[in-house]
Amino acid sequence: MPVPSLKAKDYKSDIKPVWCPGCGHFAVLAALTKAMAHLGLIKENVAVVSGIGCSSRLPAYIDSYGFHGIHGRALAAASGLKAARPDLTVVVAGGDGDGFSIGGNHFLHACRRNMDMTYIVMDNEVYGMTKGQASPTTKPNWDKSKLTPHGTGIPCFNPAAIALAAGAGFIARAFAGNPSDLTKVLVEAIEYPGFAFIQVLSGCVTFRPDQKAWKEQVHPFINDVPTEDRIKAAQIIQADDGLATGVIYATPIPVWQPENIKSREVAELEEEFCL
Repeated sequence: MPVPSLKAKDYKSDIKPVWCPGCGHFAVLAALTKAMAHLGLIKENVAVVSGIGCSSRLPAYIDSYGFHGIHGRALAAASGLKAARPDLTVVVAGGDGDGFSIGGNHFLHACRRNMDMTYIVMDNEVYGMTKGQASPTTKPNWDKSKLTPHGTGIPCFNPAAIALAAGAGFIARAFAGNPSDLTKVLVEAIEYPGFAFIQVLSGCVTFRPDQKAWKEQVHPFINDVPTEDRIKAAQIIQADDGLATGVIYATPIPVWQPENIKSREVAELEEEFCL
């Protein structure tokens, strides 16, 4: 049963975030706890899973079950958890490097597998934790990194297009600078029965101060969004400038959940590996 008496602050842990002042991830944390409060989620029935990176610190700041995994493997860990405990609300958090570079393969297959969980990618188009290298979503002409002083020169990764091609049934983009809309999208994503992907434009003021301009540049999607038509969704995504926000695509797809999962003791598993 939902717990309507809980407030957003009740879902925050006692650990103080260590993100840089002005980081967009603060807004993501606030929006997620507001979404959890709106849905009245029981904290013991929620698990937040992450990989490595600034954004992947999120589980520590949520008062629920959490798992801080290794680089790029958040979706793999979350899929195993959801398989074993389908009753849990599973939220996965990460960044553009963690999710689209080393974790890109897991992203593809999580989309097509369509287990019931929510994937939040805080995209700041840079590797912030490791001091500002270009990431998969960095524009080809960004020349502020010492590793790519002339820009990457290669097209950037298009998360929404890849998610659609891989089979995701819920695809959205939100902006950390608009917390009310972000909260609304998170509520819809968590309620969606299947794999829900949200790309959150979450600016890094330390290594990408130019992203402060996003506040004036982001805009809502227009006409026919959201759509259940995959072809129309592809056209919308390809015509987009990467700064439009809202739910792009939402369509019902059969949720995959393995059956007959049996809990086993660690000692029993260890015996199978003995030579």
